[in-house]
Amino acid sequence: MSAPRSERRARAELTRVLVVDDEADIRELIDLTLSRMGLAAACVGTVAEARAALDAESFHLCLTDMRLPDGVGLDIVRYIGERYAQTPVAVITAFGSAENAVAALKAGAFDYLAKPVGLDQLRALVKSALRLPGGDEAADEDNNLPGLIGESPAMAQVRALIGKLARSQAPIYISGESGSGKELAARLIHDRSARSGGAFVPVNCGAIPENLMESEFFGYRKGAFTGAESDRDGFFQAASGGTLFLDEVADLPLAMQVKLLRAIQEKRVRKVGAVTEEPVDVRVICATHRNLRDRVDKGAFRQDLYYRLNVIELRMPPLRERVEDIAPLVANILARLGGEPPPRLSAAALKAMQLYAFPGNVRELENILERATALRAGDLIEVEDLHLEPDEIGGEEPGRGSETLDDYLNRLERQAILEALQKTEGNRTAAARLLGVTFRSMRYRLERLGIE
Repeated sequence: MSAPRSERRARAELTRVLVVDDEADIRELIDLTLSRMGLAAACVGTVAEARAALDAESFHLCLTDMRLPDGVGLDIVRYIGERYAQTPVAVITAFGSAENAVAALKAGAFDYLAKPVGLDQLRALVKSALRLPGGDEAADEDNNLPGLIGESPAMAQVRALIGKLARSQAPIYISGESGSGKELAARLIHDRSARSGGAFVPVNCGAIPENLMESEFFGYRKGAFTGAESDRDGFFQAASGGTLFLDEVADLPLAMQVKLLRAIQEKRVRKVGAVTEEPVDVRVICATHRNLRDRVDKGAFRQDLYYRLNVIELRMPPLRERVEDIAPLVANILARLGGEPPPRLSAAALKAMQLYAFPGNVRELENILERATALRAGDLIEVEDLHLEPDEIGGEEPGRGSETLDDYLNRLERQAILEALQKTEGNRTAAARLLGVTFRSMRYRLERLGIE
């Protein structure tokens, strides 16, 4: 007997969640939890049933087990990504199965839960997923990210990736030279994510004494050590519901890396002096100016932590790879520095800037202009006001500076590929044809240069 029309209408107005698991007790547990949150669940047990349900009606979220009788959860993640991209999907993995969790996040999953499913973690995940910004609205915002100035192909790629990353809970590794804007990118990802209402907690891992790291990261109980006069939360608790940004993560000692890995995998932390763990709802974004892969090869950074943090990499391009952005950056910085009218660069000074290699990137550009503004004689900033380092000024090729030949050729190759991708609206096959290379060669070059 079918449900009355009024009941069906009321159910349709509820936020609907698709639950995919072949274990009836897990389905029942999740269904009950969602019901208490005021959500409606549709529960199925196979990949085929999940596809049929997705094709039959709209869902606001999908929760799927990784192991299913007729396939794996990744099949559902990919199916949703191809056909229902605005529906976030999270996977449920076996306890300690880090490889499955990472694979799911790389495939496009919003987040993951480890078995046995913790109800607090389940509720936190569902709340975060249902606060995700809409696709069209988010896409409009991608082209208007404050602070990310410039229209170069490299910056266009950064903007597009930030928009995608904001819709995920996956850990992100931001690579780039000092001063290239890694923390700014992390803040923009946080501000456009479902966690924007929570705290953004930046931590410089290289500035914390090793003997204080555990208490600073995880907090401590009163009496845990001399001077612990009251309970105190750590960085993880302060960032709960928001984003924890670990800058210069390569500087963490190996002992702390083990504790950080467990906290990220289990989503639980234990305060110093406590006997029990407490759940934390934190998204981790990390960054460093060092080559983290090299640190792993040298034994200075744990490989398992590297793979856990480097689920998705966002590369911030150095300023010398986007010379065309220097003029708008200069105009913006000078306007911020104030003055009526604001100072301007002479044509010769701007040319000198475009020939300069900027080892300190945008941060160095800001410092140079701030100093030049203070030292200028009139409204016009001349070359001599800039006090550029002569060793970092290139010849006829703008921005080359003291690059090695390999760096220089890689920069030119990257620029050509990004321009081709921009012209073909991201179509890699068409871009390969435009560049006169095979698709296989194009794919190799994309991987080698770290272009998403």
